[in-house]
Amino acid sequence: MSPQTHPPRTTTGVPEATYASSWRAAFKLRTLRTELVSGLMVALALIPEAISFSIIAGVDPRVGLFASFTMAVSIAFLGGRPAMISAATAAVALVVAPLARDHGLHYLIVAVILGGIIQVALGLLGVAKLMRFIPRSVMVGFVNSLAILILLAQLPHLTDVPWVVYPLVAAGLAVIALWPRLTKAVPAPLVAIVLLTVVTVTAAIAVPTVGDEGALPEGLPGLFIPNVPVSLETLEIVFPYALGLALVGLLESLMTAKLVDDITDTHSDKTREAWGQGAANIITGLFGGMGGCAMIGQTMINVKAGGARTRLSTLAAGVFLLVLILLLGDVVAMIPMAALVAVMIYVSWATFDWHSVRVSTLRRMPRSETAVMLTTVAVVVATHNLAYGVVAGVLLASVLFARRVAHLAQVVGGPVEDGVRRYTVKGELFFASSNDLYSQFDYAGDPGRVVIDMSGSHVWDASTVAALDAVEHKYATHGTEVEFVGLNAVSREFHGRMTGHLGAGH
Repeated sequence: MSPQTHPPRTTTGVPEATYASSWRAAFKLRTLRTELVSGLMVALALIPEAISFSIIAGVDPRVGLFASFTMAVSIAFLGGRPAMISAATAAVALVVAPLARDHGLHYLIVAVILGGIIQVALGLLGVAKLMRFIPRSVMVGFVNSLAILILLAQLPHLTDVPWVVYPLVAAGLAVIALWPRLTKAVPAPLVAIVLLTVVTVTAAIAVPTVGDEGALPEGLPGLFIPNVPVSLETLEIVFPYALGLALVGLLESLMTAKLVDDITDTHSDKTREAWGQGAANIITGLFGGMGGCAMIGQTMINVKAGGARTRLSTLAAGVFLLVLILLLGDVVAMIPMAALVAVMIYVSWATFDWHSVRVSTLRRMPRSETAVMLTTVAVVVATHNLAYGVVAGVLLASVLFARRVAHLAQVVGGPVEDGVRRYTVKGELFFASSNDLYSQFDYAGDPGRVVIDMSGSHVWDASTVAALDAVEHKYATHGTEVEFVGLNAVSREFHGRMTGHLGAGH
């Protein structure tokens, strides 16, 4: 599709390709080949990461692999962004890791199902529309903190291990860095895993392997009913993690959907994507998976490297993943952990927004934006909760924005003419900018009549109306008559409805 060509739209403004026509387009012969090859490439790249994310979460590899399978297959039908890949992710793994460590797998599954229910509710309530209120600096902080957490999660696998692990990790990183110079047909992380596995097996090098972390799947996932007490105490334990999973999953998924929209020059249904992620997590939990969300890295492999554009590629990725782990399970168990550590270090490096910390960028960037980014990173790293960092970043950005625009409101007094002094108020008036409005008038020195021209301003809230009432009340104590003129229609209606009903003046 050329940048100038846009698909036909539904009555909701979402392209038809988002719905049934995405499937119809996928089964054209030329498109079919592209979608299937891209899906296979994504599946190959998913295996090591799904296992690694399982280890981050502290669960058996099968839990992450099943989650990646069920998430990909479910979202292929339920999601609002064709060609986007959803599976087990580091973001979700980091959120649920403490719950799995302290209370076990069954509580984790309850949190995944409850988190999915919360996502469905938030999606139906239109939470996707709130993405417009997340500043870019918070998004950058989110990405950078995620990269740092992924790196920190590798430290246990580099502590108290045989010395040979370190050169293996270095060799894996070298392969990942150099292989793309030869070809990009096969993902470099997969090549590194294969080579390191061959070396450790043929040379009989004794190092920790994936098999040491837990058993791999030997059959299809079955229905999983968590064995936990149905009580308020259970809810108190799992709810904070379920809420964190829901918020982090939605945030990362909607951010990824927006990125794919920009790359493909198409639009997607963000509301459908939000509740679709929730439904996919519910399904994943019911089959014993650890939950997940959209994957930025795998989605980029699918959309940019593979050229996929339809839902078939997402479905193919999930199906191919299951086939690979069932047929090659014994081989996967022999993968050295050093290889996966190398992959995750690479993922951390590739995820981090290095441009955001360049000296040239920091010099150009307003200090307030840098502060928001650093605050987001600091809170996430301190709490290991991505949702806390995003909330902290948004709150700080809001405060700094309010402080900045507070100085945009100006009061200019003119000379006294015919016993009347005229003031002009300019700027947006709300709780921050109108807070010091009261102090900008000469109550004792003004004549018996004052006209306040509001044609260059707008009244946004009750705080401003209260401030104007206070000004009028103060002038009244000096025997001065005040007239407000020039209010636009909205401000005039709001001021007329609220004035005199907000309590006593100063």
